[in-house]
Amino acid sequence: MQNTKLLLTSLTLVGLLALAGCSFPGVYKIDIQQGNVVTQDMIDQLRPGMTRRQVRFIMGNPLLQDTFHTNRWDYLYSLQPGGGERQQERMSVFFNDSDQLVNLSGDFMPGVSRDQEILGGSSDTTVSPNQQPSQEKPAKAGSLEDTLQKEIDNVETTPVPTPAPLETAPQ
Repeated sequence: MQNTKLLLTSLTLVGLLALAGCSFPGVYKIDIQQGNVVTQDMIDQLRPGMTRRQVRFIMGNPLLQDTFHTNRWDYLYSLQPGGGERQQERMSVFFNDSDQLVNLSGDFMPGVSRDQEILGGSSDTTVSPNQQPSQEKPAKAGSLEDTLQKEIDNVETTPVPTPAPLETAPQ
């Protein structure tokens, strides 16, 4: 009886020690994503002279809008796969005083997208500094395209009304 109890206790102890020494297999660790997803295709759609509104349509809302640098938008994205190293991508978009896109900096640059590199396709978005942009042919006079272009050119912008500040004087 005494031997059986001792044997059972020692087997239990050995089993617990063996379990404690092993890491538990199959534990799922989640991927942690933060920030704005920015793709090469989004960057390829950006053109100098675009307005803030057009950039926001393509890229989405920026993660950072610095109060001291109002002409700069920052897009940050980080991904930490479960149990892996954190990967981070950054993109900064710069505007001039008339709210037009003038510069990009960061991990992405206009050119061949990663998908096209993998698939081996060519891209029309590659921009070389010496290359002049191709001039579009003007629309035929009286055509629907000409009429639409004239309407777009003659659109007057209206300023957005700003609400009056609330009274701060005590009553």
